[in-house]
Amino acid sequence: MQGIAVILGLEEIHFIEPSFAMLPDTRFTALLEECEGTQARLLIDENSDPLCMAVCNGDDTWIAGCFHLRKPTATLISRFEYLGGDIFQEERDIWESAVRGYYSRELATHTSPALEDLNPVRISLVDSLIGEILGNGSGQSCLDCGCGSGVGSLLLRKRGYSTLSCDNDPSLISLGFAKGRLVFEETMLIDASLLHHYTGHCDTGLGLMFGEIHDFNEGMWEQITGELIMLTDRSLITTGTEQEAMRIRNWAHQYGADAEVSENLRDPIYDRWICSISH
Repeated sequence: MQGIAVILGLEEIHFIEPSFAMLPDTRFTALLEECEGTQARLLIDENSDPLCMAVCNGDDTWIAGCFHLRKPTATLISRFEYLGGDIFQEERDIWESAVRGYYSRELATHTSPALEDLNPVRISLVDSLIGEILGNGSGQSCLDCGCGSGVGSLLLRKRGYSTLSCDNDPSLISLGFAKGRLVFEETMLIDASLLHHYTGHCDTGLGLMFGEIHDFNEGMWEQITGELIMLTDRSLITTGTEQEAMRIRNWAHQYGADAEVSENLRDPIYDRWICSISH
C-alpha cells in the first residue's frame, strides 16, 4: 500500500489531525488555514473532489489536513491558490487506505499491546460460525464492528471478504497488529456509535460478543447496533446472553430490518447467542 507521503510526492509529511477519530473535526481546517507556508499541494480524487491539502513552512516541514471525511473551506482553497500550489490526483479508495495505514502505524508505535485475550480454540469455533451464517466471500466488503484484537477480521479475510475493522480500545488494536490479525490499512480506532462519519456502505457486518448490555448502557449499544445495521445489507451479531440478543433483535426491527435469534452450541461462554440481521 502507498503511504501518504508517496502519494503527494514527498519524503515526509505529518497530518495536522492528531488521530484518525478527529478527521471529521472542522477545527483542524481552521488550524491549517493559519499555518505559515511557502508551498502547497492539493490532492483530489477521481471526481476532482479534495482529499488533502498540504502546506510547507520555511523549514521544509510539510503539514497536511485530510478532507475525505470533511469538506475544505473556500478560505483554505483560496490559500492554496495564493501559494501557487501543485495539484495531485489519486483514487479515493487508495487514499483512504493510506490514511488508515498512517494512523494505524502511529498507534502500533506508541501504544503497548494488551495481554493476549484470545483462546486459540475459539478461532475454529468462530470460523465455523462465520462459515455457517455468512459463508465465503468473493471480495465483498465486511465491517468488523468492535473488532477487538482481530479474530473476526482475520477469519473474514481468510474467507475472501474485504474487511474494514474498528474498535475504540487502542491496546486491543495494537495487540491485533502485533499478532498479525489486524491490517494497518483496514483498521480504525473510533467510537462505533459514530460509525457513519468514517465509512460508507458495506455489504456485510460482523459484531462478535456485543455487550455486556445492561439498562444503564443500552442507549450506547442501541446506537452502535443501529450504525452497523444501517451501513450493511446483512449482519451477524453475537452476544453472551439470550437477553442481549433479544434486545439487538428488537433494535433491528426498529430500524426496519429482519432479525432472527438462535443459540450457538459451539462455545458455552463466547458467542453463545446469535442475531442474524438482513434488510
